[in-house]
Amino acid sequence: MGVLFRGQYGGSSFSELLDVDYPQLRPETGELSPEAAASVPHGTTVLAMRYDGGVLVAGDRLASSGHMVAAREVQKVYPADAHSLIAIAGAAGPAVELARLLRVELEHYEKIEGEPLELEGKANKLSQMVRANLPAAMQGLMVVPLFAGYDLRRNLGRLWHYDITGGRYEEAEFDTSGSGGIFAKESLKKAWRPDITRDDAIQIALQALTDAADEDRATGGVDLARGIFPIVKLSTEAGIEDIPESQIEQLYRDRIEIARTRAVPE
Repeated sequence: MGVLFRGQYGGSSFSELLDVDYPQLRPETGELSPEAAASVPHGTTVLAMRYDGGVLVAGDRLASSGHMVAAREVQKVYPADAHSLIAIAGAAGPAVELARLLRVELEHYEKIEGEPLELEGKANKLSQMVRANLPAAMQGLMVVPLFAGYDLRRNLGRLWHYDITGGRYEEAEFDTSGSGGIFAKESLKKAWRPDITRDDAIQIALQALTDAADEDRATGGVDLARGIFPIVKLSTEAGIEDIPESQIEQLYRDRIEIARTRAVPE
């Protein structure tokens, strides 16, 4: 039987394991000029909201580089584990890496400790990871995620937003991030209420992203010609649910038809 190698670090944090035993695997951003930092693709816009039964997280698909389109089909919402989600905004490369590292971090903790972290512990862990990105953020590679999930202990959906220093702030209703976040938040403010249903939450989220795309050129709207639609995921007591693109497309087409009908004079 082979012997399992153990390095110097014996804790349950995957990030600390890398720092202590495998620092060479940590990505290095190096020194970036302002021009280089400005050319890095950035992802916008994401949102999260509580509803009756869980929490919803959604995001558009566009990544921009200055005034240019860098990518049209970026994934900005990721499952962190069976009951939590992370939505990324900011420098696309570091943000995607952060989302993937969080997933590995939570898996590693559960394997070592034999049980998953509490939801608030997961939010704290992400706070530490965002703080570790501060040197890169000071060069313009900011990562400003949203984190949300279903708290099995409290039996409700919860969500947090972060600043570039790793500060975390729990929100009781909804929040947004990214360049179009301010417009999405205004839309959510008008439509959100404590007793919204799952289907209402989906409609409200799609409308908020549409409003953001109308006002912010860096936020991608629906692209019916290319078949590109926002990503919408839910976290409930049963786990993570992906809303199919076919359903999102139909909701948009229904909205277009309603608007067209209203525009036709009697």
